[in-house]
Parts: sequence; C-alpha cells; structure tokens
Amino acid sequence: MKNINKAGVSGFVFCFLVIMFGIASNGGAEAIIKLLHFPSLLVTVGGTFFAVLATSDSFEDFVFGLKGFGVAYQKSKYSQDDVSEAIMNYSDTARREGLLALEELSHQTDNDFLRKGIDLIVDGTDPELVKDIMETELFHIEDRDRNRVKFWEDLGAYAPAWGMVGTLLGLINMMGSMTNDTSMIGSGMSLALITTLYGSILANWICIPIARKLEKKSREDEKIMEIIIEGVLSIQAGENNRIIKEKLKAILLEEDVAA
Repeated sequence: MKNINKAGVSGFVFCFLVIMFGIASNGGAEAIIKLLHFPSLLVTVGGTFFAVLATSDSFEDFVFGLKGFGVAYQKSKYSQDDVSEAIMNYSDTARREGLLALEELSHQTDNDFLRKGIDLIVDGTDPELVKDIMETELFHIEDRDRNRVKFWEDLGAYAPAWGMVGTLLGLINMMGSMTNDTSMIGSGMSLALITTLYGSILANWICIPIARKLEKKSREDEKIMEIIIEGVLSIQAGENNRIIKEKLKAILLEEDVAA
C-alpha cells in the first residue's frame, strides 16, 4: 500500500459513490438493479475494448496497455529528492576515492537506470557514448509510456461512441417490435439509453482519468531519468557538488515552469 497513490484511488472510489448516489436518489437500490443490463454492458464495454484491440499491433501491446490500470495509481518508485541525494553521494565518493570506488556503491541501488549509468562511467566509457546510451533508453521508455497513454485515450474516445451504437440498436429493436401499444415506449427508450450511460461512465470515470494519471506519472519518471543522466555525466566530468546541485535544480525548475 505504500506505493499506492491514495489521492488517485480515493478520487476513483468517490466517483463511483457519486454515480451510485445519483442513481439511487431517484429509486433506491431498485433503480441501481434496473440499470444492470448485461447485453447493454457487453455492447458498450466489449465494443470499446475490441475496437482498441483492432488498432493494436499485437495482443502483447493490448495487454501492456491494459496493465496501465494498475500502474496509473502507483507512486513513482523513486523520488526526485532521493535520486538527487544519491547522485550527490556518488559525486562525493568519486571526488575522494575516484570513479572505480563507485562500482561497489552502484550495486547497492535498486534503480536500474542509475546503476547502468554508474557502471558505464566506471568502465571508462566515452562520455558521448554514455549520453547516447542513456538517452536512447530514455527515448524508448518515453515512447512506451506514450503508447500506454494513447491506449487509454482511445478507450475514452471509443466508449461514448459504442454507447451510442448500443442506444441506436436498442431504438431500432424497439421500433421494430412496436405495435399499436405505445405503453412500452417509455421502458424501451429507457433500456436503449442505458448503453449511452455506460459509455459515458466508462470514458469519464475510468479511461480518461487513467490516461491523465499515466501521463503525469510518465512525466515524473522521465524527469527523474533526466536528472540521472545529467548527474552521471557531471560525475564523470569531475564537477564539484555545487555545480552538480545547480544543474539538477535547473532541471527541476524547468519542470516547474513547464507545469
């Protein structure tokens, strides 16, 4: 539970409670039960997810996108302050004992990206090559995160459309089965509109909020990786802690300005 974003989860739960309150306020628990219609749910939810599956390059990509549901409400494993502090400690050690002394320290961190950077400079890799390797990995992670955000944005876009498809199907079926008895129009219209409700709820309660959470989390993780790249290159260049600290502060300030 320590890595769970409690504010995000709370908002998710409160949205559900607000929806339930809105339904139950006009008919109690019976009104909620009446809105549970499996065929409508299948058309809306099934159509939405299958439409996104149709745009996916593979089943693996589709499953990867689905896993974003759990990722969205997890806090970043590493904070910017913790990473900055680790870099300053590495810098102190490197200036006192040399770059080779960092090899043992690098294996004490569980941050794979930071460990890779430290290992590269300990091995004496050319600074430009270190930068290229780390920025290439950052680029691939950014691309991966963008695809996951796009997955949930597409779900949010398709859900209302498939809700409308379900409503149109319901209206067509209702009109086709109508006789001179007009007493069934009200209940038929109500049933037909359920899919529109499902589509709107799916988009605005689940899909779009998850896309925004993934987007924010991605920006935070990428900023941490930028700090690591700058810190590793500065350590390799033998810069003093004051200069390194100012560089890291500049990256964080850049983020605040962008926000």
